[in-house]
Order: sequence, then C-alpha cells, then structure tokens
Amino acid sequence: MKKTLKFVKKKKMSEMISQYMSFDEATRSQTATRKGIDNTPDTYQLKNMKYVSEEVFDKVREFIGGPLTCSSFLRVPELNRAIGSTDRSFHCHGAAIDLKKISRNKTYAEIFDFIRCELEFSELIWEYGDEHEPAWVHVAYLEGDNRKMVKRAYRDENGKNRIIEFDLY
Repeated sequence: MKKTLKFVKKKKMSEMISQYMSFDEATRSQTATRKGIDNTPDTYQLKNMKYVSEEVFDKVREFIGGPLTCSSFLRVPELNRAIGSTDRSFHCHGAAIDLKKISRNKTYAEIFDFIRCELEFSELIWEYGDEHEPAWVHVAYLEGDNRKMVKRAYRDENGKNRIIEFDLY
C-alpha cells in the first residue's frame, strides 16, 4: 500500500516555526525559485524542522547573542537532486541547517565547538574553510537520533568534494 503524505498548507512568510526561525527562511531557496520547485514541507518534514529549530538553531542563536540565519534548511528531494546532493541528506527530512552567522560575536569554530560540546545532534559538519575556521557549520538533528557524528567537508587535490569523520581535539 502506497503511503500518502499530507502536505502543509502554505504558511504566511512571517509565521515562525521556533522563536528565531521563520517558515519563509526555512523553506527559501534560490535554486527552487529559479527551477520552479515547490519546497513546501510535508507534515513529517515540518515536525523535524520545528524540532531542529527549537533544539539547535534557537540555542545557537542564544549562545552567539546576535543575529543568525541559515543558507540552507529544508530541501525537498527534487531540490536536493537539483543542487547535486543525495536523497540521504538530512536536509530532505527537514532536519538539517547550514548555519550562517550575521553577528560577529562568535566565530564559526566557536559555534561548531558549542554544538559539539553542549547540544544533542545527529550530524555536525565542519564545512570547508581551513583547520582554524569552517566556512559554515552544518548541523542535523532528528528526534531520537543522537549519534553525534562529527565530520569535515573539504575539497581534495582534484577538486572533488569529500566528507570524512573528523576529530579536531
């Protein structure tokens, strides 16, 4: 029997899914807009989006004490494939955020360390950058999935993207 997903009624752009994360910000995608892809979550994805927003995003926002946004949050499978990612991505489940700081109060390395040491997560990735500072921080968290996998994304000598298990310390 085929599973039927319930899709979420389009929310107002200003509607919040957590204290600091708006529905519009969580679903916004230039690629989706350009390619005409509907990046509206189903009920499962929205539940995950609310959970990761409350349990990670809002806590990081409080930690840095200043503005924080995301460069990528929900990516429905069609959008995820359009950007060259896999269907296994936590973004497809609405459970991953690529954090983009606006505030200068904390570095990305400090944000990464705060999440690693203080928060629950499924996956934490030091995205590109160098050994001192990632270019951004990817964090994923599905309720009940506290694997605390720490990884690093980088480009190898041939320019291919790679992700490895990572231990800075």
